[in-house]
Amino acid sequence: MSKQQQAAKHAVDALKVQVYQDRHVMGAAAGTDVAAKIKELLLVKPSIRMIFAAAPSQNELLGHLAADNTMDWSRITAFHMDEYIGLPKNSPQTFSYFLNKSLFERVNPGRVHLIDSSNSSAAECLRYSELIQEAPIDIVCLGIGENGHIAFNDPPVADFNDPLLIKKVELDDACRQQQVNDGCFPSFADVPTHALTLTIPALLAGAHLFCIVPGRTKHQAVKRTLSGSISTECPSTILRNHSDCTLYVDRDAYGPV
Repeated sequence: MSKQQQAAKHAVDALKVQVYQDRHVMGAAAGTDVAAKIKELLLVKPSIRMIFAAAPSQNELLGHLAADNTMDWSRITAFHMDEYIGLPKNSPQTFSYFLNKSLFERVNPGRVHLIDSSNSSAAECLRYSELIQEAPIDIVCLGIGENGHIAFNDPPVADFNDPLLIKKVELDDACRQQQVNDGCFPSFADVPTHALTLTIPALLAGAHLFCIVPGRTKHQAVKRTLSGSISTECPSTILRNHSDCTLYVDRDAYGPV
């Protein structure tokens, strides 16, 4: 790695922070670290369980993982962390579609558990909670929203002590606008109003968290995550309390170093 590609590293509370020159170098670094952790765990465990985020912010990470043919994906069980309610099942805007195309169909994990939002919300929350609880989650790959959300835990519905593992939520306007900003929907009115999401305790129960957050539109969220008080007003601040979470950002998201 050249000097320009090396990360500026520091910590905020327990959160490890790595700042890269651009999102491509950032994504490759995150992908290298996730792959290394997968291989490390598979040396001592027969199988591992991972949760993935579906968003353009994850493109470089997912691309790196998909291109790495040195991992035994047959020993990995994969989950995703949220899904819109109300879209056709095979709609390109669904997170299951995104992850299938970006990663799962390319690496063929041993098991893939997708949230089925066409099911009744109560039944699906029960089904997915049972799957999540079958064994500990080893790795979570996540992002941070413009309003500081993790998964679809927007500030109005975020609960650091949520008794649930997955729940139905109404999406905050800022969250819906981000989906337009990301190019996922043509207009605000096209973005679904509700979703199913893993809760914050469900995500934080993962043993190893890798949080990938590139882009200028995420600058305020990153700033608040690192310098604000730990509060559901910016849900991602709770990552500073996790025992093994690394935040990967590019210069656009972090600001001048």
